[in-house]
Amino acid sequence: MRLVQLAGPRGRRVARVEEPTLRILRCESVYDLASDCLQGGISLAQGTEQKASAELLDYDEIYAGQSEWRLRPSIDLPAEPARCLVSGTGLTHKASAQKRDAMHTAAQAVTDSTRMYQLGLEGGKPVAGEPGVAPEWFYKGNGAILRAHNEPLLIPDYADDGGEEPEVAGVYIIDRDGLPRRIGFTAGNEFSDHVLERKNYLYLAASKLRTCAIGPELLIDGSFDRVPGEVSIARAEETIWQRSILTGESAMSHSLANIEHHHFKYESHRRPGDLHVHFFGAAALSFGDGVQLQDSDVMQVCFEGFGRPLRNPVSRNPVSRLTSASALVVQPI
Repeated sequence: MRLVQLAGPRGRRVARVEEPTLRILRCESVYDLASDCLQGGISLAQGTEQKASAELLDYDEIYAGQSEWRLRPSIDLPAEPARCLVSGTGLTHKASAQKRDAMHTAAQAVTDSTRMYQLGLEGGKPVAGEPGVAPEWFYKGNGAILRAHNEPLLIPDYADDGGEEPEVAGVYIIDRDGLPRRIGFTAGNEFSDHVLERKNYLYLAASKLRTCAIGPELLIDGSFDRVPGEVSIARAEETIWQRSILTGESAMSHSLANIEHHHFKYESHRRPGDLHVHFFGAAALSFGDGVQLQDSDVMQVCFEGFGRPLRNPVSRNPVSRLTSASALVVQPI
């Protein structure tokens, strides 16, 4: 079962995907739907069925941006975006470790990136019920950075670059007892500044502080064992780069359970009512093949079983209060 979030003439709505249509649910957000299901002690699938209406919308028009309804990120917390933590785990795929290694190789025979990936291969899939080795973890921002299908991902004036990172993200809500509950999975473009990161691996944290996209659909009852997909870059409607990708537990150095354990072991990550969007790592990057994205390039990410592709244009010159040539001056109160 797959869900989308919409905004339109009657405010926000959730809809269930019934190709080629969308069935409107009687709720305003997936977060509200999940909260109601937790309170009622029912599954998300049951709650979705209970809230299904008879109203159908044309998905093709909405997906193309030709409707009064528009797609929103597949999960968000619009009233309190600061209560949505967007984060990720890197170096979970061999290709990502190789690309990172190439960026950071200098005098070292073996880089920290290679060591981290090797640790995952050796201890990232422990037996059930036991924690394994901790994966890399990074912070991307709060819910304000999430963008929807067709919305631009920004390369701000102060950035060196921006590049796609096609990934699956897990979506979670913390219940009233402080326990993480998985809502589902969604396709994502984690979008980072690889030129900044290449200068020095200690810039990795700063390179992640960028807008990112998720959706358009949220998969609430699917498998994450083996997930093939495809990522591409189009420039002036011509595909200039394209790769087949593979993610899921069978293609990763860490199990889903191990990633989830190490993310939610921190008390501050288990505050009741909080929402979490956690990226699981990329298997291919156009930057690693020498592609530098330009303004209006369109990035597309598609995973089998996750619904329609996620497409986002690049915006290299957004309006900004701060440029690389001017300093932000903080004034006292």
